[in-house]
Amino acid sequence: MSSALPRSFQNLAWSNLAAQSAEQLSLAAVPLVAVLMLGAGPGEIGFLAAVQTLPFLLVSMPLGLLADRMSRQRLMVWAEGLRAVSLVVLLGMVIAAKFSIAWLAVLGFLGAVGTVGFSVAAPALVPSLVPREALALANGRLELARSAAFTAGPALAGALVAWAGASAAFVLAAVLSVAAVALLLRLTEAPRPSAASRHPLLEVKDGARFVWQHELLRPMAITGAVFNISWFVLQAGYVPYAVRVLGLGAEAVGLTLAMYGAGMVVGALLTSRVVARLRFGRAIQVGPAVAVIAAGVMAATLVFPLASLTALSFFLFGAGPMVWVITSTTLRQSVVPSTMLGRVSAVFLTINSGARPIGAALGGVVGAAWGEPACLLLALAGFALQAVIIFASRVTALHRLPMAAA
Repeated sequence: MSSALPRSFQNLAWSNLAAQSAEQLSLAAVPLVAVLMLGAGPGEIGFLAAVQTLPFLLVSMPLGLLADRMSRQRLMVWAEGLRAVSLVVLLGMVIAAKFSIAWLAVLGFLGAVGTVGFSVAAPALVPSLVPREALALANGRLELARSAAFTAGPALAGALVAWAGASAAFVLAAVLSVAAVALLLRLTEAPRPSAASRHPLLEVKDGARFVWQHELLRPMAITGAVFNISWFVLQAGYVPYAVRVLGLGAEAVGLTLAMYGAGMVVGALLTSRVVARLRFGRAIQVGPAVAVIAAGVMAATLVFPLASLTALSFFLFGAGPMVWVITSTTLRQSVVPSTMLGRVSAVFLTINSGARPIGAALGGVVGAAWGEPACLLLALAGFALQAVIIFASRVTALHRLPMAAA
């Protein structure tokens, strides 16, 4: 981690790496265990995946409110502690061979609640740990950790399950989660202004209203929603398209998908340079613009059916939107009052999470009716729309990061 960032933030960054790695290990290991030890089929795996996504819709706003009412460090400790407990219980059940799909679902749900708590509190905590001019660098470090975990976690989980058994993956995940808690306990959170306590629903409404009425946040939220819908339309059609139309085998499909993680890492590493060389508004728009190019490259496989083009497309999808995640988070931290950062982060998390099942369902319907190529073309149209939204917004006029909100 960069020496330019304070020690407290470095503790947060290492904690984030450990927490993200624990999450990715468990997310990859659970379906493997369900299939190999319980004989689960697509229905059971789909059920587990759905249960693990529910907390993002159900508890994002309540946890965002908690992040504005209590110490964000304490909330993250409790959230990551919940994930650690769920992993330890799961490990015990695997060792004793006394688990079921229902228990995997319950423990996966609890672990995901911990993920949501960590996710809404971390962006709200960063501004109290680093100076304003270092926000983009700090967010880049956090996203680099997430990208590394996203890239390495599934492969490591598969290797551990294959070589040492299912318990090995959960041992490592639990150790990493406990390490994340220990690092969080070493943080020193700066005090922030206290706000008058109101009815929880009114406070949640305040956060949503703030996003909708803000001339910079509203187009960012809409852009994120359209992006996620388009991304999941593409995801719904890609694998069957790659196998049936492009003639790729399972290994080749896996390699093309792995390029997404590689792109995320490169994007996280390059964002600080992008921010240094471009006006801040243009830096934010890099992600949506690159997403259009990536979708265009994927659509080009309809004419030139090459696996290399799909790999390039996924690499661009990882790199460009990562610049968007870092710069848009930095802008949000700058313009949102400290007392509202948790709720606003939760609003964005809820919008993005809610858009994903819509995109997946839309992709499934379009693919079933008109074939997988139609998914690629619809996704291209969606990515073009999200770029138009952000390029037509007031974000374009930003020359530098706006002054911090009071």
